Amino acid sequence: MTNFNIIPNRRNNINGTKWTFVPKDVLPMWVADMDFPAPRPILNSLRKALEHGVLGYEIPGGVLQETVAARMDRLYKWKVKPESVLAVTGIVSGFTVAARAFCSPKKGVAFHTPVYNEFHEVKDNVGVPQMDIPFVKSVKGNIISYAIDWDVFEKQVKKARIFLLCNPHNPLGIIFSREELSRMAEICIKHKVLIVSDEIHSELLLGGSKFIPMAKISREIEKHVITLVAPSKTFNVPGLFCGFAIIPNEELRKPFEMEMNRLRLHVASMGLQAANAAFSGQCDGWLRELNRYLTGNRDFLVDYVTKYMPNVRTTLPDATYLGWLDFTQAGIQGSPFEFFRDTAKVYLSDGKIFGKEGEGHVRINFGTSRGTLKEGLDRMRKAMERM
Repeated sequence: MTNFNIIPNRRNNINGTKWTFVPKDVLPMWVADMDFPAPRPILNSLRKALEHGVLGYEIPGGVLQETVAARMDRLYKWKVKPESVLAVTGIVSGFTVAARAFCSPKKGVAFHTPVYNEFHEVKDNVGVPQMDIPFVKSVKGNIISYAIDWDVFEKQVKKARIFLLCNPHNPLGIIFSREELSRMAEICIKHKVLIVSDEIHSELLLGGSKFIPMAKISREIEKHVITLVAPSKTFNVPGLFCGFAIIPNEELRKPFEMEMNRLRLHVASMGLQAANAAFSGQCDGWLRELNRYLTGNRDFLVDYVTKYMPNVRTTLPDATYLGWLDFTQAGIQGSPFEFFRDTAKVYLSDGKIFGKEGEGHVRINFGTSRGTLKEGLDRMRKAMERM
């Protein structure tokens, strides 16, 4: 059994961005990595590589491709050929490569908003248009939820070459249903729009939630999808920069691979080692324990906000370790991100980086010990009481 209530001191990690980016009196609950050590099979694999002593070039080969393909089959009964799996340096580089390979100055990217801030960087990094597809927000009590406006979806998607899907959704924690995925795919295929599905949080499932990859819906849909997965969020190894693009359609895979080669995007050997251990199944027991703990953290967060912050609204995420808090009715003047940074000494993610719909909101990372989560929420509550 893993004791997730005990976390290492990350202040001493010189290059650990999450904790060293902020002053020592500020509690970091922002960037999306967890405060837990990676599972032992991954650490043992890395130790073995280090003890060997030769850290030469390593090209991702058939063994790793087979490991990833086998995991897709084991988790979802999704059968993909190993050659469909390409190693990438991360999900962000994966969808950036896709945009470079398939978009044009006239046909760019479309995606739901608010959404992961890196989606918003594609337009400038690649030089293509961006089409926002705002969710429809609703409130019940202090729980906020989001739905797709299908008329807006089709209106915006048909202007694009790529629809970037974030599923499970960052920062809202949504897992889209089979019906929603099918309808999105139907509209995209109708308008000859490629689907690039960021599924990096797909194994961080809370409260018994289930997940289905977009490409698994049907073989016809699969032909139009580039799926991006990685062990980085699930097993907390984001600093090793290794992910995978699963592209069964060779007509999509070849241009994607050519663009990767053109940019010389090579995954480091330690990332490949960790990914093979992570996806082999050796860490699945640890992951089950983690998801139970994160579910408890999610419930603690929602209960705390409901009890002690009556004018604050929150999502009830089905996946991820990210909460989304709405302070637009809380009486905070200006940015809640700046307010909590300066008065509560809690560093969150500013909602506006996820799109204009995120103004007045913050994203909170609850991938930490229960004690650290409570301390952050206590600081925030006391700052609001003093306001």
